[in-house]
Amino acid sequence: MCRSIKCLAHFEPPATEDEIRASALQFVRKLSGAARPSRANGAVFDSAVDEVTEAATRLLQSLTTATPPRNRDEEAQTARERSRRRFGQAPTPTPAPDLVPTVAS
Repeated sequence: MCRSIKCLAHFEPPATEDEIRASALQFVRKLSGAARPSRANGAVFDSAVDEVTEAATRLLQSLTTATPPRNRDEEAQTARERSRRRFGQAPTPTPAPDLVPTVAS
């Protein structure tokens, strides 16, 4: 499976059309074995991406669950921690807030 395709189901806010299309594009690229199709196959490739996007959108809109929606930030943090444990990398530091000196009047 394509590792760059991310789970889009059951998030708040829901997946955007652009996110769904990007996943569809990765899926079609993987199936076809071509990152960029030839001119001869461009229309067929684009049509496949459109069809997969439509099917994925219908799927995501039809899924039901009793659990609360997932949080994107929490899911990303969990993935970073899992990667750190797996590959032994130092955790990614969280950016510090900008420290802007204030000028007293």
